[in-house]
Amino acid sequence: MENRFPGGSWPVMLTPFTEDNKIDYDGLKELVDWYIKNGVSGMFAVCQSSEMFYLSLEERVKYAAKTVEFAAGRVPVIASGHVSDKIEDQITELNEIAKTGVDAVILITNRLAKEDEDDSVWIENCKKILENMDPNVPLGFYECPYPYKRLLTPETISWCASTGRFYFLKDTCCDIAQIRKKLEVIEGSNLKLYNANTTTLLESMREGAAGFCGVMDNFHPQLYTWLCEHYKEEKAKEVSDFLTIASLIERQYYPVNAKYHLSEVEGLHVTLNSRTKDKSGLTETFKEEVRDLNELTKRVEQKIVR
Repeated sequence: MENRFPGGSWPVMLTPFTEDNKIDYDGLKELVDWYIKNGVSGMFAVCQSSEMFYLSLEERVKYAAKTVEFAAGRVPVIASGHVSDKIEDQITELNEIAKTGVDAVILITNRLAKEDEDDSVWIENCKKILENMDPNVPLGFYECPYPYKRLLTPETISWCASTGRFYFLKDTCCDIAQIRKKLEVIEGSNLKLYNANTTTLLESMREGAAGFCGVMDNFHPQLYTWLCEHYKEEKAKEVSDFLTIASLIERQYYPVNAKYHLSEVEGLHVTLNSRTKDKSGLTETFKEEVRDLNELTKRVEQKIVR
């Protein structure tokens, strides 16, 4: 089971939409090939970057199934997609995603308890999910920031690791001290930590994190692939410093700016359409910033990576 979840760079996948705002599966296939061409270790489908809260269950299931089909075994595919409030409805959603053949089904941490409910409620709801899913289906967690961010405590992670059911944690705490504690807790278990935060990525890799799983894999996955493979080298710090500042662009107008990058810079047939943001909000200045980022990326590649 361990080999199905290699360390390295795992993009949180975007959803390409047609001009009439339906999922563009031709665009999705092109996107899957682009990720793999850039050396990613796996792909996280039907996540927040995929705009999962704005997709129907039918769309979420088909998206996951098509990603598995397009990946064709070249890299593992994991997916989430449980967006309902009731645990019973979430169980239905998760089992539908599991049927698509993904390598792991990822649980959204904020779905398992309300913001004002403590970890005991969270664990009981997690137990209900485990009891109602095939024990042979690998599972994972994503500390999704929307609709609220619920970080897993070391105590909760310890319980999760003890079940033997969980293999993947997309960590979004953005705090190296917390990451260290989590890594200590999961050491020796099936559970691996994949950091979503660029600023702490290099140090977390050196502390034992398995890799990166974040937004910026939609701009320059090749650099994250390189960093995850060469994090022990001295020049990794220089690449990390660049990536940290470059990652500020995710605060600009994401995911539309990432779709612009894929279309304008990478030449993919991806529209700027999104269900979370109006594409008209991507100003000419924002576009220039995306293009400039690509120029800087090429310089870093030429100077350090190659």
